[in-house]
Amino acid sequence: MRRSKIGLIIGCIVIMLAFPLAYYISNRDREITLELGIFAGSNWDVANANSYVIIDKAIAKFEQQHKNVKIHYYSGILKRDYSEWLTKQLLLGKMPDVFMILSDDFNRLASLGALKDLEKLMEKDSSFRKEEYFTTALMTGQYNGSQYALPYETVPTLMFVNKTLLMKEGIKVPDSDWTWDDMYEICKMVTKDTDGDGHLDQFGSYNYDWLDAAYTNGMVLFEESDTKINLVNERVTQAVKFTKQLYDLNQGRMVTQDDFDSGRVAFMPLSFADYRTYKTYPYKIKKYHFKWDCITLPAGEYGANISEVNTLLMGISNKSRHEKLAWEFLKLLTYDEEIQMDIFRYSQGASVLKKVTGSKEAEIILQEYMEESEKVIDNELLSRVIEQGVVAPQFLRYREAVSLASSEIQTIIENDKNIDSSLKILQNKINQYLKQ
Repeated sequence: MRRSKIGLIIGCIVIMLAFPLAYYISNRDREITLELGIFAGSNWDVANANSYVIIDKAIAKFEQQHKNVKIHYYSGILKRDYSEWLTKQLLLGKMPDVFMILSDDFNRLASLGALKDLEKLMEKDSSFRKEEYFTTALMTGQYNGSQYALPYETVPTLMFVNKTLLMKEGIKVPDSDWTWDDMYEICKMVTKDTDGDGHLDQFGSYNYDWLDAAYTNGMVLFEESDTKINLVNERVTQAVKFTKQLYDLNQGRMVTQDDFDSGRVAFMPLSFADYRTYKTYPYKIKKYHFKWDCITLPAGEYGANISEVNTLLMGISNKSRHEKLAWEFLKLLTYDEEIQMDIFRYSQGASVLKKVTGSKEAEIILQEYMEESEKVIDNELLSRVIEQGVVAPQFLRYREAVSLASSEIQTIIENDKNIDSSLKILQNKINQYLKQ
């Protein structure tokens, strides 16, 4: 009897083990398709003929490692159509397993529950260390204290310097630790009527606004977890007043993009993607017919030589049926050093990994298509600008609030209104808007 019971127990165990084994055997060769959501072209609105190269290389590498997995994506979706396409997939219940996330879409997707919370996946993965990413790039994918997306490519803002114009005026290109005072003095010296017709035709700056100044003056527009804007403080007030000082130098003349492109402006904020695109052939010879370079933005009294950092994110659908595979593919795209080095080879941004962006190999790639006389941006400086940069707060109506603030502040500057009292009124107006 005892042997019979033992035999029965053993038989049950064998059956229990047999079912998962049979399931594994029957499914190990079953092809699994991971859907990938991407768009064609550059996230930074510059020319890019290699938009699928990095993705296709990553897919080939992943499929080689996972013989029964295929990655599928729809080609030809333009960036301007991508948000609408992704929204349609969400409404149809057909969200891709892994997908790119535009900066304007992240807050909305996270608030709707469309994105998988990645915290547990990161914690369980012993091969993953979030410290490898630039802090700012990683922060961009956080919502309500949790990581809902990982950074794929990042771009800081730099200051374009017209070296030819400064050289003509006998002015040295500023160092990377320059200040507002330095910028104002240079702008004052170069702003003039060069042809004697009584009208200004050479200028100090174009497209430099109060927000650029505020970032470099230690400004915090929104406190953490607070959706009330703070415009009534000395750092913001100083930034607006400095912007007005620069505006007043132009004596009412509106500086245009044509002025800048024609070489008649000394400074303009420029993304790192623009720097990479227009510093190399063939776009270099088509865009600017003067010598130029990029440096940091000037620092205010309370701040540093920093700027906003923009990051293209990638996430996982909260409805994905292949969570583990989706995580592995997301990690390959955003964490694999070989794939991330391809950001420098085939795109216009910078890698989100500190080690890759700070490497000698990345510096060599950046130098490859530039003239020998041109000095590539220092990798140490680039890494510092990214790591110490500013990230836009992640709540739903942030960009609308800042857009409203910028429009109203420009009106305050142009109409010579009292800045202190006008900012108080504007702060109340925006906070009322955010309450709605």
